[in-house]
Amino acid sequence: MNEILSHADGGVLTLTLNRVERKNSLNVAMYAALADAIEQAAEDAATRVIVIQGHETVFSAGNDIQDFLKNPPAGAESPVFRFLRGIATFPKPLLAAVCGPAVGVGTTLLLHCDLVYAGDNAAFSMPFVNLGLCPEAASSLLVPRMFGYHRAAEALLLGEPFFAEAALEVGLVNRIVPPSEANALAQQQAKKLAAKPISSLIETKRLMKGPQQEVVLRRMAEEGAAFGRMLREPAALEAMNAFMEKRHPDFSKL
Repeated sequence: MNEILSHADGGVLTLTLNRVERKNSLNVAMYAALADAIEQAAEDAATRVIVIQGHETVFSAGNDIQDFLKNPPAGAESPVFRFLRGIATFPKPLLAAVCGPAVGVGTTLLLHCDLVYAGDNAAFSMPFVNLGLCPEAASSLLVPRMFGYHRAAEALLLGEPFFAEAALEVGLVNRIVPPSEANALAQQQAKKLAAKPISSLIETKRLMKGPQQEVVLRRMAEEGAAFGRMLREPAALEAMNAFMEKRHPDFSKL
């Protein structure tokens, strides 16, 4: 089964996370497919907009922990880092439709989207600390800027879920609709964008995001180095083993 579905229509490339039986948790192959599609779309004149979507019951449970333990990211050219750089530097409109759980990278990737539409069942969380890790996708920079420091600290230090209304209040999402309507709304908005002059869209996005792009990429690299180091340390190993063994982690001696 293809775990990333790709569909192009009228200038809109839709990338659908298609691993619902595993809550759309992302493995190395899925990251590679997403990174390849985004890199190609950036150069393809026929692609004017990208939409990333999941299922109306789940967007993504984040990294597939078992796959992550077997295939940890090795260097800047690993698929996960290629994907993160791809969404951070994509020059054309990037949209997302989010329903159900959006965990870890399922939330942080939204920071790089231009428009985000959420189902009223959306639940966002960034539980990196709870896994003995640190933030990624430049979220340690972008979340405080978007949420304000204290709300960002609550989201990143406690790692507890927050829901669609809170995401709308801090500006992470543009609109909340019933889950059955989220993907369709993202498609509708994408088609509106695809009908506009692409040069104007690209230049407007560059002017809005350009001043912070170098800072974002530097923070991604800094987080990536720390993430890779912490992934091999006792706290992360305890957290992930506890997850696999369906028990609470014990950090009392770590």
